[in-house]
Amino acid sequence: MQSTITVVGLGSGDEDQLTLGVWRRLQESEHRFIRTDKHPMMRLFHDNRLSYESFDSLYEQMDSFPDVYDAIATQLIEQAQTKQNIIYAVPGHPMVAERAVQLLRERCPEHGIELHILGGESFLDQAFTRLGFDPIEGFQLLDAAELKSSLIRIDLHTVIGQVYDEYTASDVKLSLMELLPDDYPIVIGHALGVPGEEQILTVPLYELDRTPGYGNLSLIYLPRLSDDSLRNRTFERLHEIVAILRSPEGCPWDREQTHLSIRKNFIEETYEAIEAIDNDDPDGMREEFGDVILQVMLHSQMEEEVGTFSVYDVIQSLNEKLLFRHPHVFGETNAGNASEALANWEQMKAEEKRRKGIDASQASQLDGVPPGLPELMKAYKLQKKAAKVGFDWDNLDPVLDKIAEELGELREAIASKDAEEQAGELGDLLFAAVNAARFIHADPEEALARTNQKFKKRFSYIEEQLRISGRSFDQTDLTEMDRYWEEAKRLP
Repeated sequence: MQSTITVVGLGSGDEDQLTLGVWRRLQESEHRFIRTDKHPMMRLFHDNRLSYESFDSLYEQMDSFPDVYDAIATQLIEQAQTKQNIIYAVPGHPMVAERAVQLLRERCPEHGIELHILGGESFLDQAFTRLGFDPIEGFQLLDAAELKSSLIRIDLHTVIGQVYDEYTASDVKLSLMELLPDDYPIVIGHALGVPGEEQILTVPLYELDRTPGYGNLSLIYLPRLSDDSLRNRTFERLHEIVAILRSPEGCPWDREQTHLSIRKNFIEETYEAIEAIDNDDPDGMREEFGDVILQVMLHSQMEEEVGTFSVYDVIQSLNEKLLFRHPHVFGETNAGNASEALANWEQMKAEEKRRKGIDASQASQLDGVPPGLPELMKAYKLQKKAAKVGFDWDNLDPVLDKIAEELGELREAIASKDAEEQAGELGDLLFAAVNAARFIHADPEEALARTNQKFKKRFSYIEEQLRISGRSFDQTDLTEMDRYWEEAKRLP
């Protein structure tokens, strides 16, 4: 005779909501197993003297909920193999928030066990009724134990289940605070639909984990939001706004723009973001990073309008690239330090090119340096690529000699008064200086940026001293300005 496990739902806790079919099965069965006896329906078992075995002890023995559910499924299969027919009762509905039931669905066939599932009223039925919302308007059910802010859609009715205690509520609070104001009203439901035990409270978000009463029958409810201002922290809202700006009903200026017309904006916004970074200005960074993202959104929207790709394709490509190029994080490869991680990155870049059909033997070692880079940065990258194949000096001394040589040639070009030759020799000197930067592990762009900042600070000191003395640059000379410059050098 084939062994059978019958899983039944005990409903939300109101005896009147228990189905007649489930009640009959419970009465007829000789071997009853209960996930937990911490449920209002257990009164019915006691009143009718129905014996059972509970798995509550596993919650104390195991380190995690997944371990508990795995152990429950394993023991139920073992019991079915010896007792032939058993019944397993769970709170609510067997297919709602019951991981052990999912494990039984996966494992019973391989053990030759027939599995039957009989529904019961889910806690969701009572949530729809007692909290008063229609799930057809848009609804999501989330697990408090695995909640992340990225899962939460604030434009949908959201029920967060399995909020067992204040610690779990605290985790929920932190996730919601990434999307909502700290004082936003949140609904807590305890034992919905259970006479004499039901509680429905509305508290500000910051009080979510300071409210007593959490237990096995607790949930948190967030009504769907119609206020678009509360969606301003979501990427979907940004995509929506940019699409509206580019639409026939949007902004006339935005509609007229093309990739080429706003190309320079991309460059300018990037440099403004870099300036905020250099100034260690968090407020400036927050604003300027947004401006850079806007450029990505606008260019992506233009392509979405003609059907080539959308910003979601951009994100997908980026995610896939990051996963592929970090095998030491998302794969089996190891990297003990930054150098090994970079080597993995370069190796996977080469593999990407091979998969795209690019013949590495036909490619130049200098390929991959964008032509639109600032020339100082471009020189740095070209030299690094050449150095990888051995085209490089062994140490810094010949690099410094090369700088002296190029400086001498620049002096000769200046003496010749040939403007084109002078520009060429100046370029050679700068290229040699970039080589020195590479050898001392200094980014030339960053080094020059620091020097520019230093120059601005010292020159501003000269201006300040002249203002204090009531004079202008026309009323001073280089000797005095140089003295102020030396004073500025001594300032912290």
